[in-house]
Amino acid sequence: MIKVFVIILVATGLLATQPVSAGPERDLQAMQDFYQKRFPNVAPEEFANGLYAFDEGAREQWLELEDFPPYEIAVEEGEGYFNTPFANGNSYADCFENNGLSIKQNYPYFDSDTSKVVTLELAINQCREENGEQPLPYLRGELTAISAYMAYTSRGNTINVQVPNDNPKALAAYEAGKQFYYSRRGQLNFACSSCHVQVVGLSLRADPISTTVGQVTHFPAYRTVWGEIVTLHRRFVECNAQVRARPFESQSDEYRNLEYFLTYMSNGFELNGPSSRR
Repeated sequence: MIKVFVIILVATGLLATQPVSAGPERDLQAMQDFYQKRFPNVAPEEFANGLYAFDEGAREQWLELEDFPPYEIAVEEGEGYFNTPFANGNSYADCFENNGLSIKQNYPYFDSDTSKVVTLELAINQCREENGEQPLPYLRGELTAISAYMAYTSRGNTINVQVPNDNPKALAAYEAGKQFYYSRRGQLNFACSSCHVQVVGLSLRADPISTTVGQVTHFPAYRTVWGEIVTLHRRFVECNAQVRARPFESQSDEYRNLEYFLTYMSNGFELNGPSSRR
């Protein structure tokens, strides 16, 4: 087994790192156990709702917003884009299993042929290129709407991302994503885990910080602060910028591996995206 660092709760009530031998399955169990002990009065499935699992007032506002969801237009636009044939007569439905509907729970996955992690957004652009079309920008616009529509058709499906134990390259991609999550960077010297593990549930700019588990379930998400629907990788870019680190490109190896790790940490959760967040 590869020696890795995991977060454990110590007798003082603080968090410390301790080297242990682990793998994806043990990482997942340890992560879920940690949050269940940290928040014994929160139902585990509620972690998929981010800060709304902890803030009752914000939750009520969020539920009211869901009556007339701000992402609805993006989903409708995405459906139109998805069903518009390419110049060669094919469509997105020809590129994916089950005609591209109700499949998001299987992404990202590790492609043994290319030895790369494939996200849903990457697969959408691969589909376009295979059909003679130009790739779309990743951070906003048409591709985000298509991804939102595909996510909407997958609501209620259980995340089931696989890290094959017999594939060293897949394990390496997972470990690279995990290392990214726990590595400090930027002028503020923050890691992803600094917020979402060490001070999870405490408030940052008046909002409680969400847990690692369940974190990917609602993307693409409409963010009120930006006034538009955004992909998970745009959120990665923003987080890196906020700690004054140079962001990587959307769909870079670094961010795809990070998404691989994060999504595996949400295995067993139901997809509830697109959703709205502050």
